[in-house]
Amino acid sequence: MGLDAATQRDFDLRWARYIPQIRSSLEILYPGRVDEVESRLAEIVTTAMSERPEELKDLDQERILRPDWLQQPEMIGYVAYADRFAGDLAGVGEHIDYLTGLGVKYLHIMPFLQPRDGANDGGYAVADYRKVRSDLGTMDDLERLTKSLRENGISLVMDLVLNHVAKEHEWAEAARRGEPRYRDYFIMFPDREMPDQYERSLPEIFPDFAPGNFTWNDEAGQWVWTTFNEYQWDLNWANPDVLYEFVELICWLANKGVDVFRLDAIAFIWKRMGTNCQNQPEVHDLTQVLRGCLRIAAPAVAFKAEAIVAPEDLMPYLGVGHHYGLVSDMAYHNELMVQLWNSLATGGAEMAQVALAEMPLKPTSATWATYVRCHDDIGWAISDHDAEMVGVTGFEHRKYLSDFYSGAFPGSFARGLVFQENPVTGDRRISGSCASLAGLEKAVEEGDEEAVELAVARIALMYAVISGYGGVPLLYMGDELGMFNDMHYVDDPSHAEDNRWAHRPFMDWDLAKAVETDTASPAGRVNAAIRHILGVRTATTQIHAATPSVPVESPEHRLLILERNHPLGKMVQVYNFTGETVSLRHDVLAKRVGFDAHELLGGYDWDLRLPRIDFAPYQAAWFVGAEI
Repeated sequence: MGLDAATQRDFDLRWARYIPQIRSSLEILYPGRVDEVESRLAEIVTTAMSERPEELKDLDQERILRPDWLQQPEMIGYVAYADRFAGDLAGVGEHIDYLTGLGVKYLHIMPFLQPRDGANDGGYAVADYRKVRSDLGTMDDLERLTKSLRENGISLVMDLVLNHVAKEHEWAEAARRGEPRYRDYFIMFPDREMPDQYERSLPEIFPDFAPGNFTWNDEAGQWVWTTFNEYQWDLNWANPDVLYEFVELICWLANKGVDVFRLDAIAFIWKRMGTNCQNQPEVHDLTQVLRGCLRIAAPAVAFKAEAIVAPEDLMPYLGVGHHYGLVSDMAYHNELMVQLWNSLATGGAEMAQVALAEMPLKPTSATWATYVRCHDDIGWAISDHDAEMVGVTGFEHRKYLSDFYSGAFPGSFARGLVFQENPVTGDRRISGSCASLAGLEKAVEEGDEEAVELAVARIALMYAVISGYGGVPLLYMGDELGMFNDMHYVDDPSHAEDNRWAHRPFMDWDLAKAVETDTASPAGRVNAAIRHILGVRTATTQIHAATPSVPVESPEHRLLILERNHPLGKMVQVYNFTGETVSLRHDVLAKRVGFDAHELLGGYDWDLRLPRIDFAPYQAAWFVGAEI
């Protein structure tokens, strides 16, 4: 398809800019076929640019001139299921005022593409990437929503499942029929010889209800690679035809107004015998190709890596070595989330300080997605090394955290549920809402006002950390209202076996209305605290995500202290992870921000000449120099 003169000029300039990066990765991925693959990618990108709406071309130019748009302090995220938040996509559009009232600039709507019927892994078993789930609307509805969101300064984030498709997807159906082209879209074997060899080094993702990594399919007469569930067929990214399909698909969805693609299960997309088939180097070459193509076709669009992996494996998803700054724009800071819950359970921040200090610095162009809770369970990613650094053993500490947050540990304030217990490894993950895990559900149920106050403070503390750390803080739907576990999930046969649905409730709009006036209720207090934190964040220049948060070695292990060395002035954040008042030597703060400091969350000037500074139970404090 031909391009008009202006678009052709943009194509030529962008192609010259990004093709060296694309080619360098193609040479690794598809040796001997680079020219062929490059030519096909050029065709796809050209078509996408010719079809891109003028409004989105304008957005491309805006974001080319403001490449740090995702790093701004005003960038606040919200995560929700469309049906549970507002019924459907049109309903989401009717609640934009609610989102803007929270300060939201980034809306992640959980999987909304057409999944398979029945069990579908929460929507992550996609049967058709070009259709919206029928009960949520149509592609026209999606375009109307993205336009409305854009008019209100909100970017839409969507899930793009890269590792697999539903076995009902047209590619899988064609493969079952024996069509050679589509057989090669998947990884299949006629007998157990190769699967058995792979299985020697492959972990099980869902050992309770989906053991193993291969499934026999009678129609295909093959063992099919199925990492997650028998109905999710892993794709063969070593076949460039799969790459073409996804480049075309990403460009098409970008032209519908999608701003950010959450690259789901990206860690799994390249397979190698003798490994766990996660985090292989080719994953980053594939991302570099996808990103390069998108930078040409739709440069306003960003990638977020869904890579819940060990810290040493995480940074490559944001770019290291020759991939520096050339892969995903965002990644989840899973380590921070885990350490928040660990610190609450232990009443100390010693391990958090150790773990966060040892993480390598991300590229300055990249952004963390920081979060307290999400749709998924909490896996206790506490390394043996980090545990040993603070005098505990990894296995026993992970066991303690599971016991604590399931409520089994004596004196625990939490109401969580054990998810996917592995009897071989002892691994037990935890489901539950923020409010239930932080003690609010138990406190309200018992009518303990003091416990309610402490639970509200815990929730506010964690949201202060993720808001001040630097990145995009993700507010998970219902957290702003202190919503509890919804145990009615067991009444739905499609959800009953998956207790993660306990923390995927339906939005309580009556409660959302009530907290506007009833600010003294537990929900009202949570809502007011979170809104206040987000409002302060938005106005704080030092929280720009290009500046890293660096842990300060603290003389008081109950306090987590983070320093942000922004060019406009230092910022020091102090977080008390215990229900007791904790004192800190004044010099820890004074030598960084001066004796006359302003604390942003409280709105007070502090005299840091006093010998010791007291921090109330679960207090969060953000200090800057008084002149800032």
